[in-house]
Amino acid sequence: MKKFVVVLAAGKGTRMKSKLYKVLHQVCGKAMVEYVVDAAKAIKPDKIVTIVGNGAEEVKKVLAGKSEFALQKKQLGTGDAVLTAADKLADQDGATLVITGDTPLFTSQTFQKLFDYHQSKGNAATVLTAQAPDPYGYGRIIRDEQDNVLRIVEQKDGTFDELKINEINTGVFCFDNKQLFKALKQVNNHNAQGEYYLTDVLEILRRQGQRIGAYKMRDFTESIGVNDRSALAQANQLMQKRINEKHMANGVTFIDPATAYIDADVKIGCDTQIEGNVVIKGNSEIGSGSIIASGSRIIDSKIGNHVTVTSSTIEEAEMADFSDIGPNSHLRPKAIIRKGVHIGNFVEIKNAEIGENSKVGHLTYVGDATLGRDVNVGCGTIFANYDGVKKEHTNVGDHAFIGSGATLVAPVNIADHAFVAADSTITKDVAKYEMAIARGRQVNKPDYWHKLPLANDPEWK
Repeated sequence: MKKFVVVLAAGKGTRMKSKLYKVLHQVCGKAMVEYVVDAAKAIKPDKIVTIVGNGAEEVKKVLAGKSEFALQKKQLGTGDAVLTAADKLADQDGATLVITGDTPLFTSQTFQKLFDYHQSKGNAATVLTAQAPDPYGYGRIIRDEQDNVLRIVEQKDGTFDELKINEINTGVFCFDNKQLFKALKQVNNHNAQGEYYLTDVLEILRRQGQRIGAYKMRDFTESIGVNDRSALAQANQLMQKRINEKHMANGVTFIDPATAYIDADVKIGCDTQIEGNVVIKGNSEIGSGSIIASGSRIIDSKIGNHVTVTSSTIEEAEMADFSDIGPNSHLRPKAIIRKGVHIGNFVEIKNAEIGENSKVGHLTYVGDATLGRDVNVGCGTIFANYDGVKKEHTNVGDHAFIGSGATLVAPVNIADHAFVAADSTITKDVAKYEMAIARGRQVNKPDYWHKLPLANDPEWK
């Protein structure tokens, strides 16, 4: 049997109080609607159609290559939204899964179980339900004495007794595709919202003598829909727990999983240790046997094996095996740290490559530079890369020694085995084996103290 998926993603989400359209709000670094489509894609449907409306172009960009699209010009309800996909699906034989784009916690396993149950029972429609600890705001499942599903009643339309029911509609349905689109043409908007409800299809099909079923999922938290910032925070917490448990199952150690914030697409190798208050975002990759210490923040970066990151920020940068950084240092975009490099405390590196086994100990800025292997950069060194108009590059050869407090004014080249004396300002190239000294000669003024007014004050003698 063919499988189709319709994702409802046309709403603006006014309760989010945001300029960003609701389904594009992120949960652990990924748009909500992208989670939904990825979970649907995992069950290998023949076609996915996402219904867009508000923010249509932005939603299409996020889902490019993952879905086809249909436009709901006016938001007239879920039934009207699904009907906009009629020209793509109405004449197809098979089953159609309908999902809302603001439910990022659903898994592909749940979707597959719903499809399998729907097919095994020969239902015209199957609703995915759950037992809610607090059903307020959800549509309630109304059953008859034989436990058959009669209809779904929305919160605003329910009677006092109906609203006591805690079996809720998760917003996910599986339909016989052709019967779905035939029934949608019969749905009216005679309800408190004046909208065309997809849920009315169930009663239409039941009146026609069709079989209506329900598959009750075990984990209610999967069904949480995000309509406001509070629900968004809850979804982030639940997704973060899921992500961290996946990494732990793969051999990653978390000292405090509740305070480790790892985005959905991050990859971490086994035997790596993640301490508390760590943030790892985007498409970051971390190898095995590494230590990411408390207070570190890693964004879209690649960290090798046996790397130590101590309370530092790394963004769009690379650290090779057996390197280390921190505390309180910053790798900015295009920083490349080669194998065995030591980056100490309060160091900033931007658009620069540090060669193998080199050391940049502390209080140093390295910008727009290439350093060879086994280079030593002393404390307080500045790679002066900007002349007020454009950035220039500095090259430092293998085994070079840069003394403390030096300023290298780009463009300049320091050759292999060259030396720069401490506190020198270097504006010219330094050749191999040379030492460059560029500072004023020391002059000591004898008896200078006695020239000061304080010299005759007994308290200061």
